[in-house]
Amino acid sequence: MPAVLEIEGLRKTYKSRRRGERHALDGFDMRVDAGQVHGFLGPNGSGKTTTLRTLLGLIRADGGRMALLGKEVPAALPEVAGQVGAIVESPQFFPHFSARDTLSLLAGAGEVPRQRVDEVLELVGLRDRAGERVKTYSLGMKQRLAVASALLKNPKLLILDEPANGLDPGGIREMRTLMRDLAAAGMTVVLSSHILGEIQLICDSVTIISLGRRVAFGPVDEVLARYSGGSVRVRLEAVTDLPPAADALRRAGVQVTAYDDHLMLAGVDKPANVTRLLAESGLYVSELAPVTADLESVFLELTATAPVPGQHRQVDESRKVGGGSAGGWGA
Repeated sequence: MPAVLEIEGLRKTYKSRRRGERHALDGFDMRVDAGQVHGFLGPNGSGKTTTLRTLLGLIRADGGRMALLGKEVPAALPEVAGQVGAIVESPQFFPHFSARDTLSLLAGAGEVPRQRVDEVLELVGLRDRAGERVKTYSLGMKQRLAVASALLKNPKLLILDEPANGLDPGGIREMRTLMRDLAAAGMTVVLSSHILGEIQLICDSVTIISLGRRVAFGPVDEVLARYSGGSVRVRLEAVTDLPPAADALRRAGVQVTAYDDHLMLAGVDKPANVTRLLAESGLYVSELAPVTADLESVFLELTATAPVPGQHRQVDESRKVGGGSAGGWGA
């Protein structure tokens, strides 16, 4: 599958007299394949927004390689700009313009057919309020308008930074549906968000950045499985069997955490061996369920540890755990 976005060894350093050097990006790598919804995750200050701004030519990198739609950037930005829609940071609009006027202005500047304005208003659910002035819009509606502006040119790649900001649960669900529909129609979507449960639901793959370096990447289910640590939940036919079961498993070298009605096991390579081991002790399993870590727990584990000052943080990915423009870029 071809890569729509490629970053290799990206570096960006800021210097100041007060703080000295700060490595915002420290050899960062990222790849997004065509037709995916890709989650780009990282805590505040991790280098996420710096990555997006550098990729779009808003900041100059100090080193590394970047490509969009198979073209090296920033050199090829004029060539690919019309095929990329982006919202980076907070959307800004003329408050006294209506949504339709705002999009018509952008469409005219980008030589986009006028009928596309109504199409994108329909896509983001603003058609019925397109004539109202933007200053009357809620934050969530402004987010929808920003997404509409980024969609005007029907881009091949859509980059959205916190598109669900300010949306209520219904709006978040609608945004999720929109992203999936766009991907199904052939568009590639890169989605940066702090709503990790939503990312887990919507995204095909993820990249997690911390302190300017990639700490995890890959299909969502594979990332979760990689960091689940072989956790298994065990229930027995009788609650009174839990203590002897825990003892038997510990003697066999299994890490056991006991709860009132079940046991949690860590580091289990073959869950079927648990059933056999307990049956040999006359204890019978009623439930044996592998437990996969959710994206929030993986994210918190991977981004929690800070490196020693002056040293790079090396992450072993096999380890286990229990005011930017509003769509104006490329519009």
